[in-house]
Amino acid sequence: MEPVPARQSRTTKTAHVLPPDTNHHGTMFGGKVSAYIDEVAAIAAARHSRRPVVTASMDSIDFLNPIRLGDAVTVEGVVSWCGRSSMEVFVKVTSENLATGERQLTTTSFLTMVALDEEGKSAPVPQVIPETEEEKFLHDAAPNRREARKNRKKRLAALQRANDYLPENHKL
Repeated sequence: MEPVPARQSRTTKTAHVLPPDTNHHGTMFGGKVSAYIDEVAAIAAARHSRRPVVTASMDSIDFLNPIRLGDAVTVEGVVSWCGRSSMEVFVKVTSENLATGERQLTTTSFLTMVALDEEGKSAPVPQVIPETEEEKFLHDAAPNRREARKNRKKRLAALQRANDYLPENHKL
């Protein structure tokens, strides 16, 4: 399978932040931002793999700055690294004050998406070729993030095993 340039996966969504998108502080709901992130990551992963994909994990969603009512919000994702059937997707969110043109980074996130075959089982994906400085930076640091994901899964599995032995009224 031939490697694919990261640019093939790059996906951008822009939306206007309207009253139903905001909380009582006049800022965008984190859940709405999360939904946009998941949607953009899925499209980026499908563009890279040319297969249906599912979300395996959201490693982190770091909310750095608020997105305000009336802003434009732009969500951009790109496949940053690939395993056999999994793809790490980096997503960044920026807001733009449409009156002033001021833009700021508001949110960053890493997700793992898995490609599926016709039977719904994991399917191989091509490796990614990073080209820009940002893509190279993300790609080079990906093995450390992958190891952190593996360690987190081990800790969660241990917690689940311990939980299995607790009385029903003490289970998590």
